[in-house]
Amino acid sequence: MGDVAMTAPVLREFKEKYPETELIVVSRALFAPFYEGISGIKFHPIEPKGKHQGLFGLYTLFKELKAYQPDALADLHYNLRSRILTTFFRLSGISVAHLDKARSEKNELIRQKNKVLRPLKHMTERYADVFRELGFVFQLKNKLLKQPEKLEEQILSVIGPKNEKKWIGISPFAQHAQKVYPLDKMEQVLVQLADAGYQLFIFGGGTGEQQIAEKWTKLSSNIISIIGKLKLKEELALISNLDLMLSMDSAGMHMASLKGIPVLSIWGATHPFTGFLGYGQNLNNCVQVDLSCRPCSVYGNKICYRGDFACMHQLSIETILKKIADNIS
Repeated sequence: MGDVAMTAPVLREFKEKYPETELIVVSRALFAPFYEGISGIKFHPIEPKGKHQGLFGLYTLFKELKAYQPDALADLHYNLRSRILTTFFRLSGISVAHLDKARSEKNELIRQKNKVLRPLKHMTERYADVFRELGFVFQLKNKLLKQPEKLEEQILSVIGPKNEKKWIGISPFAQHAQKVYPLDKMEQVLVQLADAGYQLFIFGGGTGEQQIAEKWTKLSSNIISIIGKLKLKEELALISNLDLMLSMDSAGMHMASLKGIPVLSIWGATHPFTGFLGYGQNLNNCVQVDLSCRPCSVYGNKICYRGDFACMHQLSIETILKKIADNIS
């Protein structure tokens, strides 16, 4: 989800430079709200577990997209599925460009021996490079653009009426455990922020995370969980009204970035140098511990080889609270 959200600001700025060029975005229907408000974009949903499953399903998708009579195809994912799809387009004579995932550069960052710790090109620039290869030259501004949206009745029925408190979004979960700040310590962060008078909204997660978040809501009236209670479009509208987002290296960071909200991001096994920092976000707002083993993973899907998860356990609650205070005063 985070990768998809990162493409939206790139497409928005592409359209600012090339307003007459029509874009057809192909992704899961769930992600359509990321592109709402960008003029000149058509959204074509893919059903990878339905009619677009397998080789024949991808050929069906190819025929659907071919009906738009596209001039070119930009592959911003470059996985097996998208590579098969682009092959169909190439064979039909349509120009294709694909994402450079920079695997060798990222491997230099995460290897245990002879690690090369240097910032790599941001993923949004890599997305823009795909369009540049097709002849569309433009520069990314890498700036946050905040435009608070109206909070509809469905949202207000979950969070209550708008108040004068500072609003902080909390996105404490991630797909992989090595990217998650220990939940007992996160609970203490929440309680101290709530006691300080901030209004907190917990985002992201499935059933298990929802149960944890609901337990946290019982600790203070200033803690509200919206997990499982709002649709993605409504979550984005709420995020657009936040003062700050506290997030892991996860989709919460990228959703906040999409809505122009500054993010205080917590990094454990992963690192912002891999290019996945939220669009327009400040590197100084990344909370992390300098360890020779970091980063040990690009996506956080590797077990800590030290065995002590020091990158998160050595990160103090006080450090996070001070960073928040510095950014929301």
